[in-house]
Amino acid sequence: MGLFDRFRRRPRFSSPARDATRTGSTRVRAADGMDTQHLQEFVTTRRGVEGFVEPRTAVSDVTLLLVAHDGEWTRRRVPSVQWAHAFANKHQVPSYDAAVVGIPQRMRDYNRRKKNESRGSA
Repeated sequence: MGLFDRFRRRPRFSSPARDATRTGSTRVRAADGMDTQHLQEFVTTRRGVEGFVEPRTAVSDVTLLLVAHDGEWTRRRVPSVQWAHAFANKHQVPSYDAAVVGIPQRMRDYNRRKKNESRGSA
């Protein structure tokens, strides 16, 4: 065996993933009917809901973040950016690209309130 032969060979245990849903060291779960059902339930039971479409990242697929008037929020995976905007249009919810506009301050305020409430009750 030559000096550089060991660098040319690939170890058997480090074969690359052949699965298209694998990114980095995590597996991305595809959106399913439960995700859609949850989003529909959130939209129909809250008022003042806005949608924020979050692009695919190294660790997650495209997600739709829904934020109600009081800052309550939910986030679920969706099949595509186009699907997310179509879902929002169908439910008469304004939708924005989160990469462009960011997330609303009322969501951060809601998270802060919930965190303070949990500290007070402990």
